[in-house]
Amino acid sequence: MTDWGLIFAMAILTFTPRYLPFGLAGLVTIPPLIESALNYVPVAVLSAIVIQNSLIRDGAIEFNLYNHHLIATIAALITALLSRHLLITIAVGLISYGMARFFI
Repeated sequence: MTDWGLIFAMAILTFTPRYLPFGLAGLVTIPPLIESALNYVPVAVLSAIVIQNSLIRDGAIEFNLYNHHLIATIAALITALLSRHLLITIAVGLISYGMARFFI
């Protein structure tokens, strides 16, 4: 197989599984219960990533005041709940993380 043939085969094998869900989405009717359940997937995935990053250090749960990530996460969570403004939440999270690293 030539180099171009290999590149073409890899492109087809990469493109096909990514396109099929979108290409066939119009042909399949998703029940309302499943559709409403799928609305929670992004929140669940993001929560799992944030909680794991905030609490786990060196393979163990670190739940104390010396955890910079946890302090920044709590500050960002409180800001998000009070302001409902994404830019302010990100700014508070970054600033609180920097201050926690500097002062602790």
